[in-house]
Amino acid sequence: MAVNTQTWWQKGRVAECDELAEGVRRIVLCPDRPVHAAPGTHVDLRLDLDGHARKRSYSVVRSEDGGRRLTLGVQLAPTSRGGSRHMHGLEVGDVVEMTGPVQSFPLGVGADRYVLVAGGIGITALVAMAETLRRRGADYTLVLAGRSRRVMAYLDHLVDTHGDRVRVFVDDEDVRLDVESLVGEVAGSPAATRTEMYMCGPIRLMDAIRRAWAAHDLPEPNLRFETFGSSGAWAAEDFVVHLPQLDRSVHVSRDSSMLDALEDAGVEVMWDCRKGECGICQVKVLDVSGRIDHRDVFLSQQQKEAYASLCLCVARAARGDSESGSADPAAVTLHLP
Repeated sequence: MAVNTQTWWQKGRVAECDELAEGVRRIVLCPDRPVHAAPGTHVDLRLDLDGHARKRSYSVVRSEDGGRRLTLGVQLAPTSRGGSRHMHGLEVGDVVEMTGPVQSFPLGVGADRYVLVAGGIGITALVAMAETLRRRGADYTLVLAGRSRRVMAYLDHLVDTHGDRVRVFVDDEDVRLDVESLVGEVAGSPAATRTEMYMCGPIRLMDAIRRAWAAHDLPEPNLRFETFGSSGAWAAEDFVVHLPQLDRSVHVSRDSSMLDALEDAGVEVMWDCRKGECGICQVKVLDVSGRIDHRDVFLSQQQKEAYASLCLCVARAARGDSESGSADPAAVTLHLP
């Protein structure tokens, strides 16, 4: 059974769409019931993917005219489960089912300093925050990291708008973000305990920042994040879920999530965020053949290494390095609550 904190749905018409960067599409939606979207909000869309209704979440990059125009930025994921492919296929005049703005990543007020860290398409969650801080006259730094400039959405706009407050790190230019140095700068500043960091991007990047933040004993509430739960230690592959209490096994394809596959098979499961943040879909692991690729930001590193539980919405099983020579798919045995 789903537990959903956003209960009302509406229609949204596509007013504009174009390319922001290589593989990134700008989509402007005009909702039937407009509500202004504050910085850090997202909208949920209900998409028909291969005959199944799927919920996907996208950050609101810009809210205009009291929420009558909401801009999204959608990256075409190489391992897309269908959502980004569907979004990249939208044209002006198309209609989608959508919620109003959902706030799960609010920008605070009153910090001495703000550091915004975006990895790749994670910038879509931070554009409005940076603009708000600029208008406030706040002390802030915007850190942008990506594989290549050609795939970094809003890069030129942000540099033009925020000037020397922007720090750019590009892998293919051999200028990579050093997480330890970044967090060390915060820890060594006079305003260390009054600095808030907001981050959005790949799980590995955010895990690294969280570890460095904890190692420097910085205040935990001052580190805030948004995630899309789409990146992991290994490429997505087919695997099997065994459910002994139901005497069933369910196949999970590489372009589906464990949660989606279980729901398609008629298995009732609890969920809310579907992004690996809330932990509502956490279940007990009984056995693993291969490795668990957790991909969430809810479980601690110690919990992940114990292989005792996982979050159904983003976790996967993978053969990984230990099973790379096996012809059998990875498998995980679970106990559902």
